Amino acid sequence: MEARASNTRTKCEVSIFDMIKDIPLSEITLRKYEKPYQLGKRELIKKVCLSLGLLQPGDGRDVIVDILLSLVDASRERRAIPSEEIKTKVEEIRKMNNLEIKGIAESNIRRQLKRLRDAMLVEKKNNLYNLTEFESLETIFKEKIESFLIPQTVERIKEYLAEISKN
Repeated sequence: MEARASNTRTKCEVSIFDMIKDIPLSEITLRKYEKPYQLGKRELIKKVCLSLGLLQPGDGRDVIVDILLSLVDASRERRAIPSEEIKTKVEEIRKMNNLEIKGIAESNIRRQLKRLRDAMLVEKKNNLYNLTEFESLETIFKEKIESFLIPQTVERIKEYLAEISKN
């Protein structure tokens, strides 16, 4: 039986390598909606989630809206809160707005919190969550997304476009 050359990769190794190459370093989706005239607080938060790609248009699974709303309220008081309290607040918000009480399993709450953390809107310390540095969503957007993430992403796209132009 012949030994394989050490630089030969198996199909499994090739596909894993190719998948890793296609995993984005960061990702952002931006959508523009109508101006925010006479919207309630929950609807404003929902538009922010839609605008930032945290929620898909027409998606009824919008627990992330209530999670973010809970964190906005807590951060105004400069309070970090545990996921269990967030779950309770989400239930209250959904009941108050006559929404279905679904998607509020502890595992889903934590998954949505992770998405908010990945979007740099929320931070976690000692299993407590709050808006990043207790700042307003407006400030977080300006400092983390508009000033940091978007310029880096645009610059990388320009690098790809320049490479295309060379060929």
